[in-house]
Amino acid sequence: MSTALAAWKIGFIGAGRVAQTLASAFDRAGLNVAAFYNRGPDAGRLLGSRVPSARPMTHSQGVVDICDLVFLTVSDDAILAVCRDLRWEPRHRVVHCSGATELAALDHAKSVGALIGGFHPMQMFANPDVALEGLRGCTVGIEAEPDFRCDLELLATSIGCEPLALPAGVRPLYHASAYYVGPFLIALLKEGVELWKSFGVSEADALRAMTPLLRGTVAAVLDGGLANGMGGCVARGDVGTILKHLEALDARFPASGALYRELALRNVPLGVERGTLSAGRAAEIENLLLRTQGRTGDRAVTV
Repeated sequence: MSTALAAWKIGFIGAGRVAQTLASAFDRAGLNVAAFYNRGPDAGRLLGSRVPSARPMTHSQGVVDICDLVFLTVSDDAILAVCRDLRWEPRHRVVHCSGATELAALDHAKSVGALIGGFHPMQMFANPDVALEGLRGCTVGIEAEPDFRCDLELLATSIGCEPLALPAGVRPLYHASAYYVGPFLIALLKEGVELWKSFGVSEADALRAMTPLLRGTVAAVLDGGLANGMGGCVARGDVGTILKHLEALDARFPASGALYRELALRNVPLGVERGTLSAGRAAEIENLLLRTQGRTGDRAVTV
């Protein structure tokens, strides 16, 4: 461990799920999580129970006063206001964990000589216990001036994460990309689950059945890349199966049919790249998807 990291007193302003996870990870790594503040009592009690050595403070300024590295783990929209309300010194290092918020939200601290940075783990934080166990190997998007960036990279590796240096100005795009394999993936799983529920299968049973397929899909992509990891009727050029899918979806769940078309159109170039879908059959599939698109209209779906 870096001597500098070991010497820092780390504090959190905002004791929600991100703070609970990171504070526990830093504590496990032997770092000094010294203090925290949370406006409401419940999250503060949870963080305190996870890291008993950390002192709960009655005001956010108390964290700033005794800590060297301060994480502003508040909501994205609150970062700028919280930073501006605090008295910083040149000795401070001030970090937020937002994926989309630019570092300009920390300019108040920067104006007095403090170092500022972004430290965004690409992880779901719905449950801190699950998130903590999933941190190892997780990518952390880091943005800071070179010297401080090196410190934050060491901080990331100290908890088993993989640091990724982010150039200035890309944070919203970087953060949006994560949604396709995070919240949007959950939305896709819900689409599949709702179809199973329509023929009497519970959500728990549907997820249990789909999880091996999900794991297998990820494994195939990691093994062969995006195109080579893809199977299914689009990749095979199976027009008949695609038509059956569309007819079934359009008859009962037209909005799901519209989503199916959008996703299937995105699959076509991957099938061509994979080498299992000819240019002619790809054009046939695209024409089918586009030709039938208007049939779904704007009808609501009831599952």
